[in-house]
Amino acid sequence: MKKVLLTGFDPFGKETINPALEAVKQLDGLVVDDIELIALEVPTVFQKSIEVVQNGIEKHNPDVVICVGQAGGRTQITPERVAVNIDDARIPDNEGNQPIDEPIVEGGPAAYWTTLPIKKMIQEMRRAGVPAAVSNTAGTFVCNHLFYGVMHHLHEQAPHVRGGFIHIPFIPEQTLENGAASMSLDVIVKGLKGAAVIAVKVKDDIRDGGGTLH
Repeated sequence: MKKVLLTGFDPFGKETINPALEAVKQLDGLVVDDIELIALEVPTVFQKSIEVVQNGIEKHNPDVVICVGQAGGRTQITPERVAVNIDDARIPDNEGNQPIDEPIVEGGPAAYWTTLPIKKMIQEMRRAGVPAAVSNTAGTFVCNHLFYGVMHHLHEQAPHVRGGFIHIPFIPEQTLENGAASMSLDVIVKGLKGAAVIAVKVKDDIRDGGGTLH
């Protein structure tokens, strides 16, 4: 049986809920097409988040690692194309750390590409009625930090394991006061489940226009 490790951050900033964690918890233990989905809670903390996922990889020995994070304001589920080797925190993490203009891995590559078939994942999500699109920036907070750190670990220690990051929108209860865009948790869960299955089954991504003009 193949395994997909799905990670989700705990709430951060002024939020009391993180849809990433809520979504992956709903998928924990699910078996789809002989693929087991395993959820892992990750602290929204620089460095510690990477260590938690590294330990999860060693414990579960997954075939695919998909880290999931919240991107408030986005209207679609957005698999990320690239992680960059920089921390530049606009706000502190959950333990008060706020690195500015610091490399994630000293001397590491400037960036790592995702090894997930993101365009095929997007195609399948859209076919299932889930809004989805490519994202070309995971920001410079803990999401990008974890994305880069996990890809570096896989590159150095487990090159046979595929990995990447998916950002998801707010869920409706987070937007009662600010009127921001949101997506229901059920739709997010549906999208992530389909994306996880495709990540295991599809080895070579499709060529499909997913770029942006700015």
